[in-house]
Amino acid sequence: MIRFPGFALIGAILALLAPSLARAAPTGTKVEVTAVAAEGTQFRLTLSDGRILRSPELAGATLTIRTANGPRRIKLETVERDPDAKAEGVWLHTMMVEQSDGSMVPLCNAGPDGRRQGFPLSSRMHDDGRTEITAPEVFDLVCTGGARAKCVRFGYRPWLADESALYSSCVRMVRADYCGDGAGTTRDGMSIDLYDDKGIQAADNQPDQAFEAGWSPEGAVCVAHVRVKEHTSLETLAHTCPRLTGKLGPTCTEDSARAMGARLFNRSFR
Repeated sequence: MIRFPGFALIGAILALLAPSLARAAPTGTKVEVTAVAAEGTQFRLTLSDGRILRSPELAGATLTIRTANGPRRIKLETVERDPDAKAEGVWLHTMMVEQSDGSMVPLCNAGPDGRRQGFPLSSRMHDDGRTEITAPEVFDLVCTGGARAKCVRFGYRPWLADESALYSSCVRMVRADYCGDGAGTTRDGMSIDLYDDKGIQAADNQPDQAFEAGWSPEGAVCVAHVRVKEHTSLETLAHTCPRLTGKLGPTCTEDSARAMGARLFNRSFR
């Protein structure tokens, strides 16, 4: 992930956006980028001639962005609708980032589905795992292999007020951040059956999976069993997460988790 404020993209190399910038512009007219933001999972560029360009019109463009480590060049090789997203309007970007030797390498590592794609997202993730919804002009680039992009693809859209809490709960759940302190305890490739009361995701109820935990934006509200025993245990959680005292093991059920304010639930292998 590369984190940067959206206004950094105003420094884009406009010559490399020529096919889109020149369209409908009078000959000799200098067209500049005046604003850039994330709109859902798309880039939105506002031009000095009043036009607005979104991600599908930017395929092939190279943008120069300013980061904490200096300017970086990002090429948007392809832009496509996500064929597997639960919600409509999710756009996947194949992005290449320039290295110090001038070579271009994928910005994103491959996720479980093999995709090396991502998108801009108006949110920030803090060291304690808390997700903060930001203004459209301030955004991160997130990759499909990470929890934040996975939760968008699962159908939880943080830019919608009634889904932002579900999104934050989902990020905690995907990372198995039981304590809500930013320490994920999951492992790549783990099977998770997630569901919610809003009807965005429904439980598969596979017979070999059991209720694991109920989730809120602050972490687990209770834990029936841990997902990866090599990474933590109920005994460890009892010592490291005081707020989960009395909420671990058989006392944690879907009904009790709901009564404790869970927004999201999941099942997993014991």
